[in-house]
Amino acid sequence: MEEFASNYKREDCYNSERIEQLMVHYREILRLLGEDPEREGLIKTPERVAKAMSFITKGYAQDPIAILRSAMFKEEYQQMVLVKDIELFSVCEHHMLPFIGKAHVAYIPNGHITGLSKIARVVECFARRLQVQERLTVQIRDSIQHALNPLGVAVVIEASHTCMQMRGVEKQRSVTTTSAFTGVFLSDPRTRDEFMQLIK
Repeated sequence: MEEFASNYKREDCYNSERIEQLMVHYREILRLLGEDPEREGLIKTPERVAKAMSFITKGYAQDPIAILRSAMFKEEYQQMVLVKDIELFSVCEHHMLPFIGKAHVAYIPNGHITGLSKIARVVECFARRLQVQERLTVQIRDSIQHALNPLGVAVVIEASHTCMQMRGVEKQRSVTTTSAFTGVFLSDPRTRDEFMQLIK
């Protein structure tokens, strides 16, 4: 067992200066909550939380337009492209508690398509920021519309918010659904209905 343990090497990719600054604040938060930041179980907690929050909010350093255009191809396909059930994890900016759910994203190309994984990466890019679900939905829609100029974009997000489940109203099974559309998804009810049927 010791031989295997000695071969383990952990690699962290963080901004060390930012982590140090965050650690100072998280240590003080622990103290203000009535804890002893120096006790054994909490000695490394400020560092762990600082690194966790840096990871959870890494979307600030990413460019969604660049992500979409990094795999952009000319293609005459003009039917719906749908990527559904994209898992997302984000943090509510009001209470800094997680909300977890899934996104369904569709677009109708207008001369260009993007790699399917790029759609999921754009969801991740915006989700990994302090968010409200309404804004997140619109940001995903607008970035695809801007990057690809498709005939239309549709985004639906379904998520459970721990700020409603753990505190306040404490409703455990509530799910919030938001939607945002452009182009033919707004002007043509049949296209929008097809999208809604496909994500059911």
